[in-house]
Amino acid sequence: MLARKMLFSAVLISAVMATGCASVNKAPSAMDAEAKQFNTHPDYAQVYVYRNETFGAAISMPVAVDGQRAGTTGPKSFFKFQLSEGQHTISSQNGASSLLLNTEKNKNYFVWQEVKMGMASGGSKLQLVNESTGRSGVKECSLIQSNL
Repeated sequence: MLARKMLFSAVLISAVMATGCASVNKAPSAMDAEAKQFNTHPDYAQVYVYRNETFGAAISMPVAVDGQRAGTTGPKSFFKFQLSEGQHTISSQNGASSLLLNTEKNKNYFVWQEVKMGMASGGSKLQLVNESTGRSGVKECSLIQSNL
């Protein structure tokens, strides 16, 4: 049974790798560089949602903020949102993973979108991480444009 699962996993990984990387709409390099300054804003919370893994590279992962679709992440990509002070919901995979976030003005928040592989398809898990971990993860990624 274990050998059968390992073979299935190997076939799935090979299929994913053969299809290439998920495509995302990258922001201009000047916007990427500005976002990586991690400046806070006196009127908003800055929320970074990042995916710094190459695992699951062929899978696009949708992200929504307060029920509005922001776009999709691919490997080594991130969003930056300016959100008002208060409670917000960041969700992925059409709500399969969600994170309730209480934001304050003039602060940065970092949400890691961890890729989770299932038997038939990929998924994600959203996790709030500390600033040091978040900054490091974002620096590994490229800013993508949001629909918000």
